[in-house]
Amino acid sequence: MYDSATNHRVIFFMSELLKIKLTIADRVYPLSVAPEQEESLRKSAKKIEAMIKQLEKSYAVRDKQDVLAMCALQYATQLEKKSTTEIEEVTIEHQKISHLIEMIENHMATF
Repeated sequence: MYDSATNHRVIFFMSELLKIKLTIADRVYPLSVAPEQEESLRKSAKKIEAMIKQLEKSYAVRDKQDVLAMCALQYATQLEKKSTTEIEEVTIEHQKISHLIEMIENHMATF
């Protein structure tokens, strides 16, 4: 198991894991999770359920697989937008820092 925040391998003993059940698209998924993951997993499952209901209303889709595919596409698109925005923000900050360094170097050259 990997910690997504740090990308480090995390080893949990079975006694440290919580056994939880999440329901997504009318199916129950039993999971063993670290205590600190429980809240985010439950919130994520609720968001998925809400999106499934919204998509079923909007598109009158009866096949759960189609709804889940559309849900996955929505979340992947949101993640891609966020990633692109973060890259753009880092690029802008890098440009600002480079400009400041250049200004400092120019100023130091006058001495």
